[in-house]
Amino acid sequence: MTRKRTGSGFTRGRLRGWGGVTGMAVACAVTASLTLLPLSHGGAGAFGGDASGPGTAQVVQARADDCTDPEASLPPSSADGPNIAKIKARGKLIAGVDQNSFRWGYRNPETGRLEGFDIDLVRAIAKDILGDPDAVIFRAIPTNQRIAALENDKVDVVVRTMTINCSRLDQVSFSTAYFQAGQQVLAPKDSPISGFDKSLAGKRICTAEGSTAYEALEKQSFGSVFKDERDGTEADEDRLTVPNQLDCLVRLQLGEVDAVVTDNALAAGQAAQDPAVELKGDKPFTTEYYGVATKRGANDLVARVNQVLVDYRRGGADSPWMVSYRKWLEAGLPGISAPPAPKYRSN
Repeated sequence: MTRKRTGSGFTRGRLRGWGGVTGMAVACAVTASLTLLPLSHGGAGAFGGDASGPGTAQVVQARADDCTDPEASLPPSSADGPNIAKIKARGKLIAGVDQNSFRWGYRNPETGRLEGFDIDLVRAIAKDILGDPDAVIFRAIPTNQRIAALENDKVDVVVRTMTINCSRLDQVSFSTAYFQAGQQVLAPKDSPISGFDKSLAGKRICTAEGSTAYEALEKQSFGSVFKDERDGTEADEDRLTVPNQLDCLVRLQLGEVDAVVTDNALAAGQAAQDPAVELKGDKPFTTEYYGVATKRGANDLVARVNQVLVDYRRGGADSPWMVSYRKWLEAGLPGISAPPAPKYRSN
């Protein structure tokens, strides 16, 4: 499972992107609602049996102890298998997503419909498997419950800006990469913080529990404060390490933290929501790739998603990937001319 992770003067009066105090209440309500939405109709056994299926135990992605190229996934295939069969029998793909990451996965307040770059990809997977892009049950899950939702058979896939890395390969399987991102610092425009550097010394930094941003601060914090006093216990304040990444923007807007460390892709959407904050530093200080996550060993589903991604990338500037990028992400993350190239395992 995903393990529990252990002033700027940017005050309530300066809230902008969410429409002031009223908008902040909405933001908090949206974030809180993620933990209240049911993740499954039928509990842990909803999918029935082992997700890996017979004869597949030896053909899985590398585990963390022998992982050298985590982005290398299984070759694409349109063949059916036990996991695909369960989805077809149900008639719905169950996808774990975000509903409060602007431009990635968020609920349009006017229509109530989930939209964004990740949501487009979920619909492409549903269309390929079930012939209908709307044949989806969306399950909004917190950042720190992405892996648990898969391990406990609550969802078929997680499409939620989830970074592929070696440690996670002990817990889930991943598709090939569908987006390249990197960690960056988000702070008020008038903050003296200049990036992921010594300007963070003594500053209060917010990250999401179970995130690669938290892991980056564990390796190099520059003297910042990024752990709650009772982090990892029942009394955890959830002030600096929070269940949902959007909670960090709320803390920043309320002046409870000085900066946020998160994926630049997510931070760009938050900067678009609130023009009083900005990305600090010239570029991300890490390179990370997002993948579609499945339960570990769900090989037929991984291979099928990889085939969907082959088709999703195909077509150059007119590919479904580029169309979705231009619609949702180009304004905040300009200059991307193509999706990341896929890597496949040879054994």
